[in-house]
Amino acid sequence: MQIKVEKNVGGIEGLCVIEPAVHGDDRGYFMETYSQRDMVEAGLNYTFVQDNQSMSTKGVLRGLHFQINYPQTKLVRVIKGSVFDVAVDIRKGSKTYGKWYGVELTEENKKQFLIPRGFAHGFLVLSDTAEFCYKCDDFYHPNDEGGIAWNDPTIGIVWPKVKGKYKGSASAEGYAMEDGTELKLSEKDQIWIGINRL
Repeated sequence: MQIKVEKNVGGIEGLCVIEPAVHGDDRGYFMETYSQRDMVEAGLNYTFVQDNQSMSTKGVLRGLHFQINYPQTKLVRVIKGSVFDVAVDIRKGSKTYGKWYGVELTEENKKQFLIPRGFAHGFLVLSDTAEFCYKCDDFYHPNDEGGIAWNDPTIGIVWPKVKGKYKGSASAEGYAMEDGTELKLSEKDQIWIGINRL
């Protein structure tokens, strides 16, 4: 098997951090970024149907997103730069409902984060720019988007290098990174509700 899998990270069932085997020498490196055979061997049997890629600048925070009626499993990684990637358990009846886990994904560590259906997902860009790739096991449905406030105190995500105080909404106003970079959120991401109102 060409991957190392840490299962149920943060004590949350289903969340996995995956590290591919990287073969490098003085010319560069090679790795398999995805092998269905290795995933199945690790007990992770998913059929991915869509690949997505985005580029974001420092201070961009995307999330926390999920699809309501067509939930997706996501396998996420960073091919340039660095992000802090977060998943929040929103599975009704889960013993870890509302619990979050975050992992830094970078072009250097090449880690991948497997986020099953039933989680809200988001990330914060820590580097000047970041390119983010992810596989999904269902297609994007534009009228099926849901979200949770990125700064919901009930969840209590500790976003690295972010300063600011919760003022009762998901607005980025008054928040910045330690170096003074303003947080950048879409208009939609600044009006999501708290988890208690889902």
